[in-house]
Amino acid sequence: MAKPFNCIVLGGGSGGMGAARRAARYTSDVAIIEKQVRLGGTCVNVGCVPKKVMFNTAAVHDALHDASGYGFSTGKIEFDYPALKAKRDAYIKRLNGIYEANLERDKVTHIHGGAKFVSSNTVEVNGELYTAPHIIIATGGRPTIPKIPGAEHGIDSDYFFDELATLPKKVAVVGAGYIAVELAGVLQALGSETHLFVRGETFLRKFDQDTVAIVRTEMENAGVKVHPHTVLSSVEKKEDGSLTLIASNGEVVGEGFEKLIWAIGREPISAELDLEKAGVETTEDGHIKTDEWQNTTASGVYAVGDVCGPVDLTPVAIAAGRALSERLFNGKKESKMDYSNIATVIFSHPPIGTVGLTQEEAVKTYGEDQIKTFKATFTNMYFSMTERKQKTFMKMITAGPEEKVVGLHMCGLGCDEMIQGFAVAVKMGATRADFNKTVAIHPTGSEEVVLL
Repeated sequence: MAKPFNCIVLGGGSGGMGAARRAARYTSDVAIIEKQVRLGGTCVNVGCVPKKVMFNTAAVHDALHDASGYGFSTGKIEFDYPALKAKRDAYIKRLNGIYEANLERDKVTHIHGGAKFVSSNTVEVNGELYTAPHIIIATGGRPTIPKIPGAEHGIDSDYFFDELATLPKKVAVVGAGYIAVELAGVLQALGSETHLFVRGETFLRKFDQDTVAIVRTEMENAGVKVHPHTVLSSVEKKEDGSLTLIASNGEVVGEGFEKLIWAIGREPISAELDLEKAGVETTEDGHIKTDEWQNTTASGVYAVGDVCGPVDLTPVAIAAGRALSERLFNGKKESKMDYSNIATVIFSHPPIGTVGLTQEEAVKTYGEDQIKTFKATFTNMYFSMTERKQKTFMKMITAGPEEKVVGLHMCGLGCDEMIQGFAVAVKMGATRADFNKTVAIHPTGSEEVVLL
């Protein structure tokens, strides 16, 4: 006989935790089912959290090398990666414990194991049956590995954060998304000879290309070697353990790599759930089909986060999960996730902050004659004392005669922190005049936004 709950959540990551804990505020008998030993999902264990630690580590490295410009003598700078990794792992383990404690405090039952649907309201875990009128799927995603000869010689971002014991002297990063760009920036800053292989002309193709061009220049100035128009067809491992990369045209495009990191994208974790038994449909690439209310094609079954999209970001998964639980268990019938004007940051070197439409998207939405752009490029005052120089770039996109701000894109020192505040203004529908009426804070990099 199946054990009954009021709500079952599949997945103990960001979206699942957000949905389960919010549901537990309003209803009893909430369960969360997680296959992995550690709670927190990708973000806590092999994503946002360890990534930000590594971004900060690279930033400290840069600051140490900039110190002489401010009169400091630092002597020989040495970096102990194993020591950092041990501290990073301990920090993540503490977060895992906090997640477990939060579930206990909120009286959410934690079931360890992989769930499979038996019907639209019943799942099986380790031979036991559990049933609920509401089942929320939040199983997330995982890195994609290409199906080419020798692909097994590479590692993915999960392995990078979980298992990589030492930093490679020479590394190839394959991919054009934010994970590839972030890892390439960190590795180069920490002393690895880093090569970034991309299929197209450049990376981050879905982001504002003026901003991306600045970041690419700065990354190349820092030593990252970008290989455009490169599609790998195979990987060979030599007797000395080094890796050779061969492109689709048969050309050797790189050799002597200690490590190869695949960062070509992520795929939803849905195939192993036996969704067909619940009547839940997916797209061709495995994403669960949902409407604007997070309903799937099966009554009483819902999905949030990376398993369904459309925006694969931790805060989005959390917000979608909470909004869904508010609708299901707190009577807020209009509660749903608003996927417009979501601010995001790429922790590249330098970082990118962005909210709203790119120029191409704005033109498509409003028409080219309705769009205006305002740009500023400058060197942050921090670099006035340093040998190293780095550009900051800001771009505002407005629509219509009222010049409503529909896109804001920036890269440079501190842009990862400043975009959040400006995102509030964009979300509220601010115009360029609203920005210009705001008195600038001087001297800061962010003041340039209100002067555009």
